[in-house]
Amino acid sequence: MIKLKTKDEIEIMRRAGAVVARTLDMVAQEIRPGMTTGELDKLIEDFIRSEGAEPAFKGYRGFPASACISIDEEVVHGIPGDRKIMEGEIVSIDVGSIVEGFHGDSARTYAVGETSEEKLRLMEYTRKSLMSAIDKARKGSKLGQISATVQKVAEEQGFGVVRDLVGHGIGRELWEEPHVPNFGSPSAGPVLDSGMVVAIEPMINLGTYEVKTMPDGWTVVTADGEPSAHFEHTVAITDNGPDILTLA
Repeated sequence: MIKLKTKDEIEIMRRAGAVVARTLDMVAQEIRPGMTTGELDKLIEDFIRSEGAEPAFKGYRGFPASACISIDEEVVHGIPGDRKIMEGEIVSIDVGSIVEGFHGDSARTYAVGETSEEKLRLMEYTRKSLMSAIDKARKGSKLGQISATVQKVAEEQGFGVVRDLVGHGIGRELWEEPHVPNFGSPSAGPVLDSGMVVAIEPMINLGTYEVKTMPDGWTVVTADGEPSAHFEHTVAITDNGPDILTLA
């Protein structure tokens, strides 16, 4: 069941979203070659708590960390640990926060040091697919408009759009209805209405769209070993158009 949010609840979610945005801004300043993903996760958790929020991912369905940190061929849900971040890699970081019982959720992909042109292009068009899809998040439109837009922008550039993972509704729960695929017909899904809040999150691969889950039960990687990029915003549907809640 899709849960509509009141204006007051959306304002609380905006505060949670701002914490996430500031956290990801901090990461942009701190991420560097040689640091471990575990060290970066600690910086993220400490920052979220310093903002008076709780890290939404820690303990969620057993996830052991505060951020999902996924490198190169890792699509999402990478578990932070001893792996060192290397020059030339791209690193996708997905972060959530909780403020007064409501969630914010956002992701960005970062280029570390000198990175290949093909990786930079992948990041560019993954971000473009997100922003183009957000523009379709309007009252009265079908949710499929969001999905079809992500697919069109990415596939026109020859990239693979992950099908096994989707965006989602968000509010008091990190995951709520509806599911928000990144592919499909523009006429699919429910009609968008004011008060709906969704996390739109394209996961785009340099190669095939196919993915697989590693033995840790969390980390999802590209089936062909090619890099993947991930960008995400939490977006409220309003009478006046889409309202991005995960901005600093």
